[in-house]
Amino acid sequence: MGLVPTMGALHEGHLSLIRLAAREADVVAASLFVNPTQFAANEDFGSYPRREADDIGMLEAAGCRLVYCPQLTEIYPPGDSTRVRVGALSEDLEGAIRPQFFEGVASVVTRLFAHLGPDLAVFGEKDYQQLLVIRALTRDLGFPIRILGGPTQRDPDGLAMSSRNAYLGAAERRQAGALPAALQQACKRLAAGEAISDVCGDARSSLLSAGFSSVDYIEARHAETLSPMGTGSATAGVPGRILAAARLGTTRLIDNLPFQRS
Repeated sequence: MGLVPTMGALHEGHLSLIRLAAREADVVAASLFVNPTQFAANEDFGSYPRREADDIGMLEAAGCRLVYCPQLTEIYPPGDSTRVRVGALSEDLEGAIRPQFFEGVASVVTRLFAHLGPDLAVFGEKDYQQLLVIRALTRDLGFPIRILGGPTQRDPDGLAMSSRNAYLGAAERRQAGALPAALQQACKRLAAGEAISDVCGDARSSLLSAGFSSVDYIEARHAETLSPMGTGSATAGVPGRILAAARLGTTRLIDNLPFQRS
């Protein structure tokens, strides 16, 4: 069985993960659960889009054969006090901006793995740090589950598909393509050996000039560990990942792309 955990509000990005799981497993399952423990008090748990009936229809059409839609008390029983934390990997980048996030993700994924017992699970590379956190969790807790990363699916202007894109107004949606464009340009410059500090600084400036209200981070990291690559040129032949999070109005967008200096 292959599992694709989701919070619903599905789009083509999720369905691509279902199709990937179907190529690797005999039966594909998905979960629909908006996980409260990964949201801070000031975040969008209450307004996060929920459309379970539509999501189930989309999953069935994509080849999913089992949909797990647990109640809150099935995941977090009354009196629950157990959480799962994945050390240093979860404390930087997204973890520094949203300190509750990865503990919430790790806690719910651990429960989903225990409840459903999949042989493999698929997560999108769009949430790249999350993918690495889940790989570490699976290894450290000894789950006999193979973790696959599915390629990021993008709209024609390059914007990574996300349920939160629905929050963007029409003008903001037109501006949003500046994020993947900035990362693509940064990857070309990093591959050419330009200094990481210059490239990331210029990418930040380009986003602010394009109308983004703030930039939480733009960082070039080692692809396997997310450890920093320094401020000078990237080391030749070492896989890297540039990761970014920025705010456009009230909407927070994240994205990442691979690079390698030749």
